[in-house]
Amino acid sequence: MTISSSLNASVAGLAANATRLAGISDNIANSGTNGYKRVSTEFDSMVINQARGAGIYSAGGVRATASRLIDEKGALVSSSNALDLAVSGRGFLPVMPSAMMGSGLGSTPMMMTSTGSFRPDADGVLRTQSGLVLMGWPANSDGRIPVNSRDSVGGLQPVVLNMNQTSANPTTTMSLNINLPAADTKQGAAATSWPTKAEYFGNLGSSESLDITFVPVPSTQAGQMSNTWRMEIRDSASPAGSNLVGSYQLVFDDSKERGGRLASVTRLSGGAYDANDGTLSLTVAGGPMTVRIGRPNDQNGLTQLDSAFKPTVTKDGSPAGSVTAVEVDENGMMKATYDTGFVRTLYQIPLVDVPNPNGLLSLNNQAYQISPSSGSFFLWDAGDGPTSSIMGYALEGSTTDVAAELTDLIQTQRAYSSNAKVIQTVDEMLQETTNIKR
Repeated sequence: MTISSSLNASVAGLAANATRLAGISDNIANSGTNGYKRVSTEFDSMVINQARGAGIYSAGGVRATASRLIDEKGALVSSSNALDLAVSGRGFLPVMPSAMMGSGLGSTPMMMTSTGSFRPDADGVLRTQSGLVLMGWPANSDGRIPVNSRDSVGGLQPVVLNMNQTSANPTTTMSLNINLPAADTKQGAAATSWPTKAEYFGNLGSSESLDITFVPVPSTQAGQMSNTWRMEIRDSASPAGSNLVGSYQLVFDDSKERGGRLASVTRLSGGAYDANDGTLSLTVAGGPMTVRIGRPNDQNGLTQLDSAFKPTVTKDGSPAGSVTAVEVDENGMMKATYDTGFVRTLYQIPLVDVPNPNGLLSLNNQAYQISPSSGSFFLWDAGDGPTSSIMGYALEGSTTDVAAELTDLIQTQRAYSSNAKVIQTVDEMLQETTNIKR
């Protein structure tokens, strides 16, 4: 009878509002939980179709469906820890439980989180207090990230930091910005050579130098300048008898348009000169080194003007130093800064993206896992494709709006009370039906 369907519908209403109340309580309880994604409860009506003209109606009731809105983003909250990480928009940080360390990642489902306060543990593993280990692609010794698979976890490794490590950065490139006095190439000028030292750092962080000497070639014509020099480069780290790594003849332009600029470079011995980029390819004791002296007709690099000898040398590399800071930039590059000023890339933290974030399986500690509903994942460079950038010194706040939740709480309480009242009314009506027999 229809009165029984009213009872069943009200019981369904009680259950649905109890489900909604559970979601509200979870949301309010986690209003201060970083990275928490609120639960939304939707009601769907259940209809029992009746024959047309039957003159009766059976209540179908209501069904509650609770879902976590993982694609919603909470406000970013600044912090003082460089390794507090948050994603500014779409995308997730790859993580794994610390309990699975050492078990291999080949068959491990992809896990992720939208934010985390990471700290190195006793072994240097970067993890949260809840045990989520940050994953990334390790860089080569030169700071470059090798090519990795973008649709599997095989290339990812736990991020390990050794804050007590010492590292050196060998010099590989150097630039010479030196002016040579033009008057020294006149006929009869004193044959004065101009030496200078250009410091560089060896493979072990030792301080070495390129001893560079510029020898003028005097003109054979009275009152004229030859604008020609011989440059000899010796390596302090090589044996004395074989330390000449390059010898070159330099000719400078004296025209009105290009006066003082390098006109040509002739290799006498040693590494080759590339006129396209104005560099010498030298081989020092520690390996190859590129020295930039300037392209022909280039106003940068070596010049010859009627001025004093002015050597200026710039280079890369640094001596041995200790780590002073580790930060993650917006592109997900984790870089260590040493007290010598050297900055080295240690890892790249990719961002995980799936077609349906709300289909992810929710786990403890604001972690999520791939599921059939979410679709397959892809690892993007942060800021590339659909993903956003990674923010250091920041955490993502909870998506809970306490005011909205309290409003929903009032509505839920009223709806629950109303359904209970219907049950009470049905009970009284059934009692009246029972009393008919008396």
